Amino acid sequence: MQNFFSYQIIVDNLPQNEQHYKLRCDAGDLEKIKEILKVPGVKSFSSDIYLKYTRREHLLKLWGTATAELTLESVVSLELFDKKYETAFELTYDTEATLKSQREAEEEISINDNLPDVVINGKIDLADIAIEQIALMMEDYPRREGEVFSFKSEFTPEDERRNPFAELAKLK
Repeated sequence: MQNFFSYQIIVDNLPQNEQHYKLRCDAGDLEKIKEILKVPGVKSFSSDIYLKYTRREHLLKLWGTATAELTLESVVSLELFDKKYETAFELTYDTEATLKSQREAEEEISINDNLPDVVINGKIDLADIAIEQIALMMEDYPRREGEVFSFKSEFTPEDERRNPFAELAKLK
């Protein structure tokens, strides 16, 4: 581990057989994840990730699950609450692709086709991948289960129908 939650894998050092990695966090790691996700708190975070590298095809297949229990702030009541996230994911990396070749390939494929991700500097970071999967599951505007935002206007329906320009004309 480094000074922040990271688990970098050098792709060329991977064997051909399937690899399994269990990512678990200590208190310091949870603080860093809290900063990354921009949430009031992270109670737990873990991930099980499997890798299968096929050198002949230059493909790295990665799949697994990520689990986190986060403390969020409700946009309705502004109260803190805990919510558990669990997601399964599957990614493919092309170990010979570059960002330039990816841009060129994107122009030639249809919108429904998925291009493999690019391995940058020969490394992937399993912790970044797991955090990203949780971030993709999070709501933009979190609220407790059952909370509903209801808006009550301070104006009467009669006020809302009034023409503001007619009101200005009265001032002349």
